[in-house]
Amino acid sequence: MGLIKWILIATAVVVVAVMYLPQSEPLIELDIGQVVRMAQSGLVSKIQVQGDLLRVTATSGKLYKAQKETGVTVFEMLEQKGVDTVSGGVVIEVRNKGVNFISVVLPFLPLLFFAAVIFWVSSRARGGFDQASSWGKSGARENRETRPSVTLDDVAGVDEAKQELMEIVEFLQHPDKFARLGAKIPRGVLLAGPPGTGKTLLSRAVAGEADAPFFSITGSEFVEMFVGVGASRVRDLFKKARQAAPSIIFIDEIDAVGRHRGTGIGGGHDEREQTLNQILSEMDGFDERTNVIVLAATNRPDVLDPALLRPGRFDRRIVLPLPDAKGREAILKIHSKGKPLAKNVDLSILAKQTYGFSGADLANLVNEGAILAARQDEETIGLADLEESIDRILAGPARKSRGFKPKEKKIVAYHEAGHALVAAYLPEADPVHKVTIVPRSGIGGYTRTFPEEDRDLWSKGQFEAMLAMMMGGQAAEELVFGDITTGASNDLLNASRVARKMVTEYGMSVGLGPRSFHTGQEMVFLGKELAQGHEYSDAVAEKIDTEIGALLNSARTTADEILSEHRERLNLLANKLVEEESLEGAALRELLLGPIEELSEKLSNEAVMAA
Repeated sequence: MGLIKWILIATAVVVVAVMYLPQSEPLIELDIGQVVRMAQSGLVSKIQVQGDLLRVTATSGKLYKAQKETGVTVFEMLEQKGVDTVSGGVVIEVRNKGVNFISVVLPFLPLLFFAAVIFWVSSRARGGFDQASSWGKSGARENRETRPSVTLDDVAGVDEAKQELMEIVEFLQHPDKFARLGAKIPRGVLLAGPPGTGKTLLSRAVAGEADAPFFSITGSEFVEMFVGVGASRVRDLFKKARQAAPSIIFIDEIDAVGRHRGTGIGGGHDEREQTLNQILSEMDGFDERTNVIVLAATNRPDVLDPALLRPGRFDRRIVLPLPDAKGREAILKIHSKGKPLAKNVDLSILAKQTYGFSGADLANLVNEGAILAARQDEETIGLADLEESIDRILAGPARKSRGFKPKEKKIVAYHEAGHALVAAYLPEADPVHKVTIVPRSGIGGYTRTFPEEDRDLWSKGQFEAMLAMMMGGQAAEELVFGDITTGASNDLLNASRVARKMVTEYGMSVGLGPRSFHTGQEMVFLGKELAQGHEYSDAVAEKIDTEIGALLNSARTTADEILSEHRERLNLLANKLVEEESLEGAALRELLLGPIEELSEKLSNEAVMAA
């Protein structure tokens, strides 16, 4: 290919040179009689002879060309006309007839150029055909000699899932132990859960624990634009796995190929469906003696085809939820291993502060803390570094270069103070941990709350307290400034979502009672919602909107009442935020719940001393 490339370049250069380089002026053609008369008049200084072609140079320097008669020399012709070449000063120069390379090659340059192009295209085509022959081959990566270094000891917070997968490893290592009791090896295990909960990590850990070949592939790698490629890759993958049995196949993001069949706009018979059908067929083709187990991971088990989930294909479904406080602490210990933590770092407290974090979030938290500590040239990772990492994960990096104007800073301070104050005076609201008006990605500030203990159930009162807290920011703006800003847009969006779930899913509305209007399926991009429609009338839809509005209005009224009652505390908290920008811990709790008289006096004394 390198030679062809250089031939193309050289040909192009020659063509351009011939076409665009300056050429000599064309010669004026004379008949032989004119040449003789010019020689007789002494107007010729030189005649170059090449065969029958004459190149005449006049004494004036002009160039001419002429054609002589064949068989007669220039000397003879001039002597017959009485021209003495010696006395007349005419130089006769005879050249052997040669070949002009440019004149010969130039007519063939376009042909050479196109021949080179055709050769190049055909060589690419041959490479394409070679590649096409491998399209049907599986792109699965086999870890046979280089096992993943991750083991189940490196996974925390999912003890039940680890136990289930350890049985899978034992099935492969000691199949006779289970066969004695008539137990059959599970054919498939589906790992389901939110992003970052450790599905892929667990599969790698199984590969590290099991002394068996491990084939890993993603669902999207099966699907191509050419019909039949995906099914061919599935056949090739399972063939390799059977040949290497006992073995494990891991399909990550299986929802890319395993979605419901027969749905979507334009019909369901597509390449993805053929690939799914082949997967179903291959998993049915396992017999009891075939020690091949299929592990699959997905974030969306609700969109998978029911045929894929039935027993005999994916016999086990392991759900990986977000870790609880104990699990988060264990995950933090794993990821902080080998990192120098400061003495003020308490991982149990960090675990409580990271409610709702996934395992991937916690790994990122520790890593970001290490980066922040290195940026400050610190010897250890301090509590402040890790808490800043939490803020960065939740709200993005601080943008201290983007300063607020004094009026905007005051508005943001009252907005965040309104959130914190409403939450502080509602018993069912989560405790406020931190309030800041430091601008971060997309937001001007935020109030961070987290529950004292992890919860699996939410009461109506807790939802109502959450709605009132969300409304507290806008309520504070209107109470103090008599106007509202766009700063509450995200609060209103989240509050509307919570209120809608309360009405349509949880049966927490007074007007509609204990009814659910949720289909239970979120068929994103499947097209089912186009044909399904709602399971309730337009009149009920109007009532749903009314109930949502009632919940939001009630929450706003609650926020207004709390802020009006504690207006003086709202002013103190907002002014302190303007001054310090961030409040947390004991100082924040004192501002929220301390005796107002003592607090006012203390802040007044601090202001006098500062002045």
